[in-house]
Amino acid sequence: MVRSIELIATATFGLESVVAHEVKKLGYDVTVDNGKVTFFGDEMAICKTNLWLRSADRVLVKMGQFKATTFEELFQQTRALPWPDWLPEDANFPVEGKSVKSQLHSVPDCQAIVKKAVVEKMKQAYKKEWFAETGPRYTIEVALLKDIATLTIDTSGVGLHKRGYRKLSSQAPLKETLAAGLLSIARWYPDRPLLDPFCGSGTIPIEAALIGHNIAPGIGRNFAAEAWPVIPRELWVKARKEALEQENRDVKLRIYGTDIDDEVLSLARYHARQAGVEDSIHFQRVPVARVRSKQKYGFIITNPPYGQRLGEMPEVEKLTRELGETYSTLDTWSCFVISSFEKFERFFGRKADKKRKLYNGRMECQYYQYFGPRPPRPQRPEEPPVQENID
Repeated sequence: MVRSIELIATATFGLESVVAHEVKKLGYDVTVDNGKVTFFGDEMAICKTNLWLRSADRVLVKMGQFKATTFEELFQQTRALPWPDWLPEDANFPVEGKSVKSQLHSVPDCQAIVKKAVVEKMKQAYKKEWFAETGPRYTIEVALLKDIATLTIDTSGVGLHKRGYRKLSSQAPLKETLAAGLLSIARWYPDRPLLDPFCGSGTIPIEAALIGHNIAPGIGRNFAAEAWPVIPRELWVKARKEALEQENRDVKLRIYGTDIDDEVLSLARYHARQAGVEDSIHFQRVPVARVRSKQKYGFIITNPPYGQRLGEMPEVEKLTRELGETYSTLDTWSCFVISSFEKFERFFGRKADKKRKLYNGRMECQYYQYFGPRPPRPQRPEEPPVQENID
């Protein structure tokens, strides 16, 4: 029997609509809230969303939601939830927690209460007094917001930004999920050139290549729920097989990453190899001031240095000015820059057409968006070419 499971795809602030679009593309109806997208699906939905969501942080099973202003309420309502439907007798079930603007503000106490309530429910179902917790991992979270408790189980394990290709790291890497979100907001399409002139260890170009070849971002990693007996192994096998069949390696992509640091460019090439997209990206050592292109209607999408320390600001101002000067030479291109530099527009040389608040980790940033002209529509074969009159 197919059952309907309430699921939550968590999202970084500002990317909720992007994650909602990705979930809808997989065929599920969504409800969007701050930091999360809620939807209903079956066991296969757990497999597909973990494999395919590019901008979500995690996929959670929503066990229940209720008001709790006392520990007794939290205990009784947690114990009433159907934990044995998910947790086998040997389940390893740590409890994590958070509390915002709630009377139950002690997170360690809330975690302990939830753990005790789940154990009591398990005792009732399995007719035993003690659980070894030697089996698969089921990370439970109790999240309290304004006295409303939401209980979930994490199906992803390690966060979805861990694609598996980035074994090494540069000093200030951009999360893969945020990089994918930047590409989605910019509405970059694989038939258009893409340049990241501050590519660092290559995250934006690599995420673009994964999108361009329709490669599922989670295809190279495992998930916590793969070890759960409640989800048949054949569902994961089927979901992975379908994902591999949907890849399109024949698409010719024009993706470029430049930087001035040979060491991070070496990292970028290594990561591209790990992701299986090395042949789709051209990395080159070029300072931003010297970046030029004869191609038309391309996209600059980049995460330049922000300058968090006082002594770095002159360099950030210089690089921002040079980026603006480079962009001024690309008259048909669009440009999208995520930055926490408050004077970005001033040094870039023009006001953004649109801005969007995003967070890079805990750092508040703006996503500055400069829209170039749309490319001309391809001429249909039956249409005669337009003739210019020269008198």
